[in-house]
Amino acid sequence: MAEELGEDLCSFVDAGPSPFHVVAEVVRRLEGAGYSGLDERERWALAPGDRRYVVRDAGTVAAFRIGTAEPSAAGFRIVGGHTDSPTFKVRPRPGVARAGYRLVGVEPYGGALYHTWFDRDLTLAGRVALRGDGGEPEHRLVHLPGAPLRIPSLAIHLDRGVREDGLKPDPQRHLVPLWGPGDGAEPGLLDVLADHVGAGAGEIIGHDLVVADTQPAARGGADNGYVFAPRLDNLGSCHAAVHALLRSPPAAPTQVIVLNDHEEVGSGSAEGARGPFLADVLRRIVAATEADPPADAQSHAMAAARSWMVSADMAHAVHPNYAERHEPEHRPRLGGGPVLKLNANLSYATDAATGGWFSARCAEAGVALQHFVTRADLPCGSTIGPLTATRVGIPTVDVGNPLLSMHSCREQTDVADVAPMIAALSAHLDRA
Repeated sequence: MAEELGEDLCSFVDAGPSPFHVVAEVVRRLEGAGYSGLDERERWALAPGDRRYVVRDAGTVAAFRIGTAEPSAAGFRIVGGHTDSPTFKVRPRPGVARAGYRLVGVEPYGGALYHTWFDRDLTLAGRVALRGDGGEPEHRLVHLPGAPLRIPSLAIHLDRGVREDGLKPDPQRHLVPLWGPGDGAEPGLLDVLADHVGAGAGEIIGHDLVVADTQPAARGGADNGYVFAPRLDNLGSCHAAVHALLRSPPAAPTQVIVLNDHEEVGSGSAEGARGPFLADVLRRIVAATEADPPADAQSHAMAAARSWMVSADMAHAVHPNYAERHEPEHRPRLGGGPVLKLNANLSYATDAATGGWFSARCAEAGVALQHFVTRADLPCGSTIGPLTATRVGIPTVDVGNPLLSMHSCREQTDVADVAPMIAALSAHLDRA
């Protein structure tokens, strides 16, 4: 089982070079398991046992199985994750000419480790908007084949001080991918995009494109027990959430997973965790399932009060070469199981109640649990947990599988951690 899940994680990551591709892959898996889509523009009719999903703006998805009891009586069991990863986003006017070369203009998206993107075989993925009939734009997924982009390093001969001073790239000047010679012989980006989707260049009226590594996810390490891959933060958690939902049997609570876009840039969008998407979905489920008396504001509040949410985002494994950067008593390791993330200043949503909830679920699943807190002299990152808890008022715990090289172009996790996280999330979704 561990080997199969490790290979499946690799396949999942390879299928998701952009948030839009991640959602498309999630939908493919959901529909293969009997889930069907809902439209936010239509009225929803739901019954116990129904398996449905809803997508907002192509990069965010929520999927759920209606419980055997009404939400006001049994609440929700929710797993959250995010579909985006640190990268570079193509500018609206991407053409850049420098020193006889043609480049593609980009700006940083999220907190990427810049140096890891140099000298890698890169491409573009995302979506384009085409001028459609009747004035409504038509969207197409894009994943350019081959490796049309590269960010070349500067030779050591031209900057010998880099060894002592470190690499300090300016994202405006030094992180602009090379596309080709500037003689005009090769097609421009918009021409390639148009040809890729079978349209004219003049039909493209917008795009959301990100830079993506072309090297597939791979197994490695002395015993082949590691996964080396791009975007493990946070596709590792999305993969676990989907597996947990699909393997969980029906239960009294309504089981929900929500995978939001835009976490890496603060979640401030209609489909991000700071926005109303999850709250909208939960409120509509209550409205469509409460029968007697008809659903009202009290029904929704009662459902929220009986609910629990697990925010799943990857966690920092102790680094063997930088162990001093970790709090000495809280050093999660690869292969040690899920990590409970805590912060006194609420950068994580975990407290005694929610941490205890997840600890109990891990015990039920026979899963070991690790703990992470940031050193007191270092700032702490955050995730969707506090944002979602604030937005929907549901007790939330922040967890994640241990990861090395977080926010690198390629990250590292352990195959041995994949099954335990799925088991823990399943125990959470199943718990009445």
